[in-house]
Amino acid sequence: MSKYLEFKTPASPIAMEMASDFRLKNQGLTGLDRVYWNLSDSSLYEEIIFRNEGKLAHQGPMLVNTGKHTARAAADKFVVKEPSTEDKIWWGEYNRPIASEKFNSIWGRVQAYCQGEELFVQDCYAGADDEYKLPVRIITEKAWHSLFARNMFITTDDRDKLKHFIPEFTVINLPGFKLDPKMDGTRSETGIILNFAERTAIIANTLYGGETKKSVFTVLNFLLTFEDVLPMHCSANVGDDGEAALFFGLSGTGKTTLSADPKRKLIGDDEHGWSSEGVFNFEGGCYAKVIRLSAEAEPQIYATTKRFGTILENVVYDPISRKIDLDDDMLTENTRASYPVDFIPNLVEEGHVHTHPKNVIFLTCDASGVMPPIAKLNPEQAQYHFISGYTSKIAGTEIGLGIEPQITFSACFGAPFMVRHPFDYAQMLKERMLKHDVNVWLVNTGWVGGRFGVGKRISIRHTRNLLNAALEGQLDNVDYRTDKLFGFEVPLCCANVPEEVLEPSNSWGDKNEYWQKYDALAARFIENFKLFEAGVSEDVKNAGPTRLNNVHVDV
Repeated sequence: MSKYLEFKTPASPIAMEMASDFRLKNQGLTGLDRVYWNLSDSSLYEEIIFRNEGKLAHQGPMLVNTGKHTARAAADKFVVKEPSTEDKIWWGEYNRPIASEKFNSIWGRVQAYCQGEELFVQDCYAGADDEYKLPVRIITEKAWHSLFARNMFITTDDRDKLKHFIPEFTVINLPGFKLDPKMDGTRSETGIILNFAERTAIIANTLYGGETKKSVFTVLNFLLTFEDVLPMHCSANVGDDGEAALFFGLSGTGKTTLSADPKRKLIGDDEHGWSSEGVFNFEGGCYAKVIRLSAEAEPQIYATTKRFGTILENVVYDPISRKIDLDDDMLTENTRASYPVDFIPNLVEEGHVHTHPKNVIFLTCDASGVMPPIAKLNPEQAQYHFISGYTSKIAGTEIGLGIEPQITFSACFGAPFMVRHPFDYAQMLKERMLKHDVNVWLVNTGWVGGRFGVGKRISIRHTRNLLNAALEGQLDNVDYRTDKLFGFEVPLCCANVPEEVLEPSNSWGDKNEYWQKYDALAARFIENFKLFEAGVSEDVKNAGPTRLNNVHVDV
């Protein structure tokens, strides 16, 4: 800002008060105007409003608009291909290689771009377990991105720790910096480029806050596997008995909503590690979808949308009253709230538990409306479904998605963030499942009574009742049926859930159409798993579905 106009901003007098001795010049960023180090939430609020980056909403949340990028630019993520890591990366659709020479060229232009600019720095940590936490430096040109970093990562106000802070990975977020596809070999002017050798990530030409969060998650998904920690795209909570539960799933499938359970304490809502000692949160905050959020169905998350410190992305509001409208999807379906995790009651304040999960839940959002609402998986089926990662991409969570959900397979329920091959993560999960005698459940949070546009989304009340029954052991002694196509076990009854809900074909008017759609889904599973068959045991291969012409069904 003051590159062009010489005047002080509200935080100018205290810009250096919380600075690290390891300055940005040590990382190659020189000729800067002013750097704002580790500003508090209140100071960042003043800077955001002063710079016209956001608006203060009724009751205190900060409203920001991310412009044309209202979701992750999943097709614009690159990983630098260099000798120290190239044989360890799962190269392909989600980890597109880019040469070191290209990165060096981009980095040179980043250094030039930053000269004369004001930047914000947050020195923070990823990982609530002291044994594994990663010191991360988030450098941004937007004040609200600095507040986002404070919300999403683990911070400290200890001046001595900040003074001696040395980052082990740095993320530089520059929405005003554009890539050149012809020069850089990128798909567009937008890019998320990770360099593990240099321990640096560059985010260019996007305001969407989630890119910073997911970049750090992707880094941990690589580094922690070499410390025998399974990184997971899941939420986690724990009951009064100390037994933890994990909820795997893509954005929009219910991880945040279902893990925020008043009967259980929340460990975290999106990203965790499973070590030999237990489960720990990667983050210090939550990043929840808030479109059509209601106080009745999701009271804990709803309450965060009316608090100072919460950032609301692309939420529509009345400029006169400053009241927000969570039902309005005019800007995007992917409206988001970023808030500190301690805004949620019943929190595990330490961010980790020294117990192992007894239940693992795979959340699948079945847009075809044929999957049962809950099914129990044996160990081989669990590996098969973990590697498959069947779900639907929900409108707005990635650039290019329309209103209708897209059936997809996302390995490990988080393929865009998995840097190593899915086999590596699946093998680590298998070892932990067998060692700790874990129950694995496949839970459908998608449609019933027909595909999207015909049926309706399954009742969250039914889903919660099914999950509570599973976590509390109420499904241990009920009768099950074996699913004719997938072979998993489906309970025949559950307290507070109508029996007809447990048999999805009951809600279809045409049973023939139901079985045809179910068979088509089985075919998709079989075709998708061909990508992963090499190196998988025969037991896991055989744990997949069979086609309709191989079984008998009564219509």
